[in-house]
Amino acid sequence: MTIFDHPKLRDEHACFASSAYAVALADKHQADLHVLHLTTAKELSLFDAEPIATKKVTAEACVHHLWFDDRDYEEYGNLIKCNPAIKSQQDRTALLKAIRNDTLDIIATDHAPHLLKEKEQHYEKAPAGIPLVQHALLILFELVKQDELTIETLVEKTAHNPAIRFKVKDRGFIREGYFADLVLVDMNHATQVSNQNVFYKCQWTPFHEEEFSATIKSTWVNGIQMYSDTKGILSEPSGKALEFERSNYS
Repeated sequence: MTIFDHPKLRDEHACFASSAYAVALADKHQADLHVLHLTTAKELSLFDAEPIATKKVTAEACVHHLWFDDRDYEEYGNLIKCNPAIKSQQDRTALLKAIRNDTLDIIATDHAPHLLKEKEQHYEKAPAGIPLVQHALLILFELVKQDELTIETLVEKTAHNPAIRFKVKDRGFIREGYFADLVLVDMNHATQVSNQNVFYKCQWTPFHEEEFSATIKSTWVNGIQMYSDTKGILSEPSGKALEFERSNYS
């Protein structure tokens, strides 16, 4: 087997069967459910296109499934082996449409920093997963440039909706009294990516030699500036435990 078999082994039928089973259980018991990492057009029929505040069953797509499709296996090989597998161009197009029309509620990230020597093994031994988090927002701004998303949709699906769905206290919006978790982006200054300028300990990225049209200028976590594009990492980790405005997990 090779990397080209990966989306066949973990195909749309397997994805639909697992998602449909979870949604059926949620419907039966009137439970809240959030389904992670959708990758196929077929699964989208399980979800409703309506505002997130009215839903008990919600779903998300990951950044890499909005960016890559199975044509990219030729260039990237095992570097983009992940689970669920990256699927067809038609699936990718359907996921982006579902983000735009509110069938999908959240855009998520994933991050699996396997060593490059592990990914360079034969397909069957190479672990699944992609180091992604550093470039996730740059990918989304590239999709904005390509008119696949609007900035408003990007913000809604990555910040507002996660806070709404999980009732995260004092986060997800720029509001007085909220924690200042902020990103400053220059959409007119390109970023040249290489294995030499990643912050990952695994020291590689599938976006090596890729140029994105935007640049992350600065980031703040809990009001503390953590990163500057001219100075790099500025502070020790300053994260805080999230708080939720709910009494239990339903």
